[in-house]
Amino acid sequence: MSTDSPAQNLPLDGWHRGLGARMVPFAGYSMPIQYEGILAEHKWVRSSAGLFDVSHMGQLFIAGPEAQKGLESLLPADLAILRDGRLRYSLLLGEEGGIIDDLMVTRRADHFYMVVNGATKHGDIEHLRERMPRTAVVDHMKEQALLALQGPKAVDALSRLAPGVAELGFMTGRAFEIGGAAAWISRSGYTGEDGFEISIASNRVEQAANLLLEQPEVKPIGLGARDSLRLEAGLPLYGHDLGLDTTPVEAELSFALSKRRRDEGGYPGWHRISRELAQGPIRKRVGLAVEGRQPVREGAAVVDEDGDEVGKVTSGGFSPMLEAPIAMAYVPAASADAGSDVRLVQRGKIFQAKVVPMPFVPHRYHRKGGAQ
Repeated sequence: MSTDSPAQNLPLDGWHRGLGARMVPFAGYSMPIQYEGILAEHKWVRSSAGLFDVSHMGQLFIAGPEAQKGLESLLPADLAILRDGRLRYSLLLGEEGGIIDDLMVTRRADHFYMVVNGATKHGDIEHLRERMPRTAVVDHMKEQALLALQGPKAVDALSRLAPGVAELGFMTGRAFEIGGAAAWISRSGYTGEDGFEISIASNRVEQAANLLLEQPEVKPIGLGARDSLRLEAGLPLYGHDLGLDTTPVEAELSFALSKRRRDEGGYPGWHRISRELAQGPIRKRVGLAVEGRQPVREGAAVVDEDGDEVGKVTSGGFSPMLEAPIAMAYVPAASADAGSDVRLVQRGKIFQAKVVPMPFVPHRYHRKGGAQ
C-alpha cells in the first residue's frame, strides 16, 4: 500500500475517538497510539487486562484438497501433525531464505485460518494466490475484525462473556459466542502475557468491545504500549527486526522450523537455512541491556573497536518494568553470547551495552493443555 494513500478507518474508529484515543497512521490505517498514556497502559497490561484493536491485520481463509500441501511448499511448518484448533507460529519465506512475513496458522476442521501482519497482508495474499495450487482457495476475510485481550486477568474478564475460554491451552482456539455473536477465540499473544485473540464480524465488534470494557479488569490499550510490551517480551516486529534480509536462523526463530521440515526441506530458502543450522549464521538477533538511562533507538549502529559498523539496532526503548533501556540488534555471531560487550553509536554518541538473554521480562503464557 502506498504511503501516500489516505489512512483507512478501522471498524472501531469512532469507538477509539470516543474514548479519547490519539490516532496515528499505521500500516495504512488510522490507529490509536494511546488513550491515557503509554506508561500507564503498559503497566495495566502487565497487572490486569488490556484490550487491543488489531483489526488492521490480515485474516485469511485457506481451503481446498491441496491446501496443506501448498502451504507446506511456502512455510517451514509441519502442518500434517497440526491438530484441529491448534495454532502454529510460522514464516512466509523467500527463495533465498529471507522472511516475507511472520504469521499464525491454525487448522480449523476442513480449512486453515491464517493471521498475517497488516502492513504486508496485500502482498502476502498475492504471494499465496500466485503460488498455491489451483484447487486452493485463499480468501481475505475482510468482514472480520480482530481484538486482542492481554494480561494476567484477561481470562477472568473474558470467561464471563465466553464461558469455557479458560479451558483453552496456549496456542489453541475454538468457536465461542460473545453477546450472541459468533467469535473464534485463540489463546496466544504478543505481549508475553496470557491472552486471547477474538475474531468477530465487523458489524458486531463494537458490541463485543463494549462488553469487554464493562469488565473491571479491562482498559483499552494503544499501539505505543503494544510496542513496548512486545519489546520487553523479546518478540520481533516485522519490518523492523524481521525482513527479506533476515533468515529464521539469524533472527533466532529456528523453533519455527519444524523437525520434519528441517530434515526434508521443500520450502523456499531451505538450502541456505539448513547450512546456517549446521554451521551457524554470520550474525544473530540478540537482546541488549544498555548502560545509563537514555534509550537507544532503531537504526543505531553496532560498531567494533575501530568504530566500523558491524551491526544494527532494530528495536529499542525504555522498559517500564525494568526501568532501564533495552534493545534488540543484529550483531556478529562472535559477539552474540550472553555477557558479550557491545558498543552502539546513535547520533554521534557512544553507548555501552551488554548482550542479555531474551525475553527481558519473563513470559507468562498459559501452558496448561499444551499445543501440537
